[in-house]
Amino acid sequence: MRYVSTRGAAPELTFEDAMLTGLARDGGLYVPAEIPVMPAGDIAALAGLPYEEVAFRVMRPFTGDTFTDAEFGDLIQRAYAGFGHAARAPLVQLQPNHFLLELFHGPTLAFKDFAMQLIGQMFEAVLTRRGERVTIVGATSGDTGSAAMEAFRGLDAAQVFILYPHGRVSEVQRRQMTTVSEDNAHALAVTGTFDDCQARLKDMFNDFEFRDGVRLAGVNSINWARVLAQVVYYFTAAVSLGAPHRAVSFTVPTGNFGDVFAGYIARRMGLPIERLVVATNQNDILDRTFRSGAYTPAGVKPSISPSMDIEVSSNFERALFDAYDRDGNAVAQLMSELKAGGFGVSQGALGRLREIYASGRASEEETSAMIARANAEFGELLCPHSAVGVHVAQDHLGATPMVTLATAHPAKFPDAVEAATGIRPALPERMADLFDRPERITRVENDLKALEEVIAGQVMA
Repeated sequence: MRYVSTRGAAPELTFEDAMLTGLARDGGLYVPAEIPVMPAGDIAALAGLPYEEVAFRVMRPFTGDTFTDAEFGDLIQRAYAGFGHAARAPLVQLQPNHFLLELFHGPTLAFKDFAMQLIGQMFEAVLTRRGERVTIVGATSGDTGSAAMEAFRGLDAAQVFILYPHGRVSEVQRRQMTTVSEDNAHALAVTGTFDDCQARLKDMFNDFEFRDGVRLAGVNSINWARVLAQVVYYFTAAVSLGAPHRAVSFTVPTGNFGDVFAGYIARRMGLPIERLVVATNQNDILDRTFRSGAYTPAGVKPSISPSMDIEVSSNFERALFDAYDRDGNAVAQLMSELKAGGFGVSQGALGRLREIYASGRASEEETSAMIARANAEFGELLCPHSAVGVHVAQDHLGATPMVTLATAHPAKFPDAVEAATGIRPALPERMADLFDRPERITRVENDLKALEEVIAGQVMA
């Protein structure tokens, strides 16, 4: 299995090297050179299997010779051992033909745990084998950071630095990052938005002297391994509802496009996904793009669903790569135009995207109303991100079963949930002392050199 850059100018890599590299040296994102297809019989055979076994069968064709079967199976078992539900990603029925896929039973109560816990295990195995250490830097709009710190805390082979927008994540999200006590984990509060954090992260990867000097690696959803691990729960959910004999649709609360792109990969592998619905909050650049073909950032507005407060959706580049028939030059041109203010998607590419994706948005008022409605009518407390998904899904319900991804536990956003329902959701018992733990925060300006100095200073200490 080989991996190619979406911009066409970086060398092809193995799974192992693509995982450790993260962002390609031409600024693009790595994707498989070919998508393996799972026969219908093999998909049907997933029914009733433990989540870990499904994960092995779905992901194994993508990993090449990086791990033996026994080693990869062991890494998967360790990755999900700490999840709080035996099914790992259970389905709950909300309405006739509408289901909620609960992705918040991991150690940090968000869907990011599915990928990050496995990446932590894979990084540690590969780096230990190589006798190497890396510096992991990530940017987060809230959940990636805590999931990364939880996955890499205390590991010998890596130091992890997470950039998050100061004052723009929930208090629970912040404390999950800043109360990690291990010396190899660092929370950097950056002045600005998530898009600023993500831009500085990409700047670091494109500063090759710094990148090579600190052995930089990335665990944002720019890392292909992150997307791959998220493909699995599309299979478990769809098979539970009758796939491959029955088609299923998914609605995905979307910020950086990685989670919904994982659904696209599942579809390419042969899973009968009828439609992938992109659900956005008031920062609705993706919905606007699918409707008009114009990708034009208009500035991020803080919301009660902060993990979706994103206007530069990195993984959309992967979708564009396929929509443009894998023309790396065309994608590179679009990304150049984005830096200058925005780009237009060609009619042919837009048509191909619309064959797969639908979209919708939820305002702040609509999000709060759905939190209240879900509690009153469905008996479910939703986090605001999940509420965005359920709201948008209402316009796409039909004969095909719809699965909406519940991306975080409501207790991660207690203020928004309480304002809508009068109920303040409690953290699970294992996190009950979160607000009593001491915090460690480093404040940094939105400046590349300042960030590089902070990171290099810790790495070289």
